[in-house]
Amino acid sequence: MNIEGQLARLRHEKIYFDKTLVFVCVALIVFGYLMVSSASLHLGVKLTGNLYHYPVRQLLHIFLGLIVGICICLIPMSVWERSGPALFMVGLFLLAIVLIPGLGIKVNGSVRWLSLMGVRVQVSEVMKLIVVIYMAGFVTRHNNFVQKSVYGLARPLALLSIACILLLLEPDMGSAIVILTIAMGVMFLSGARLQQFGFIVAGIVAVGILAVKYSDYRSARVTSFLDPWQDPFGKSYQLVQALIAFGRGELSGVGLGSGVQKMFYLPEAHTDFLFSVIAEEMGLIGVVSTIVLFALLVWRAFVIGEMAEQLNERFCAFVAYGLGIWFAFQSFVNIGVNMGILPTKGLTLPFMSYGGGSMIVMCSAMAILYRVNSEMLALKESKGKGAEYD
Repeated sequence: MNIEGQLARLRHEKIYFDKTLVFVCVALIVFGYLMVSSASLHLGVKLTGNLYHYPVRQLLHIFLGLIVGICICLIPMSVWERSGPALFMVGLFLLAIVLIPGLGIKVNGSVRWLSLMGVRVQVSEVMKLIVVIYMAGFVTRHNNFVQKSVYGLARPLALLSIACILLLLEPDMGSAIVILTIAMGVMFLSGARLQQFGFIVAGIVAVGILAVKYSDYRSARVTSFLDPWQDPFGKSYQLVQALIAFGRGELSGVGLGSGVQKMFYLPEAHTDFLFSVIAEEMGLIGVVSTIVLFALLVWRAFVIGEMAEQLNERFCAFVAYGLGIWFAFQSFVNIGVNMGILPTKGLTLPFMSYGGGSMIVMCSAMAILYRVNSEMLALKESKGKGAEYD
């Protein structure tokens, strides 16, 4: 189809909106923006002399994310299905070039970012979205292979292991775990045999234990997590300050903007530990509200996936499932780290933490979920009309 035909199709294409998804997405972004603003005003003054440095930049990130999301929402799911393998190779290329001195940006000892037109993009976030698309396509094309053969499970994991090795070199073990969780979750939902699935999960866990055992800084994170009060001003400093924030918040919090822990006590208060700022300033009410919003988002993703599976659109179904797994696991890990029930990991809170690349990728992921929902509702409607004419 030529460009004119494509534009004509887009003008006449009906877009179906999911009110729950729109509400949850807007609520997370708006609430996250308010909390990022509260957590970063003092930091902007110290680093740039501008009180509104971080709020203004985050507003720009949200605007860019929405623009990119709207563009992605116009792309048919059939295009994503065909592009999966090529996108995966692009993802590996990005993970490789970020390790090249002079190209990757080093922050807090890790080289995870590339600068694109002034916006820092964390390559691992892009790779997570690519893995969702790639794995959905793989299990759709090789459904029987995945269900009946161990090799069917091991084959995509062999490719993903390359990505994980590159991530560990940054180092970014948290993102490697997220990617493997997405892949294993999609394969499990596609019907992989439980015994074969169990063997591979056991192997991945064993590799993870070895990665922790033979890395000093990872071992230190685990030991400090088990007993944070043993070294409250050293290895456990972040966790202890986060727990103090939770303790101060109580039921309704100290009030928006009135938190103390963000004032250079709690490191990365506007990014990885934003949830602790929510706990201090909004209290239990803010914590529960945030968790409920993420639960609604994940529930809706799985409902959309189930609808697609019932319509025999397996690729769309597994994309929705994969996105649901991603949102659920990453938010669970971030919240768990902030609450002290998981070892410290450098994972952001989706849609809420400060960051341009993260916001753009999350808006892109949500746009794809919107697209799946819209195409499935259109297909369902067309089948219903067909049944009436029959």
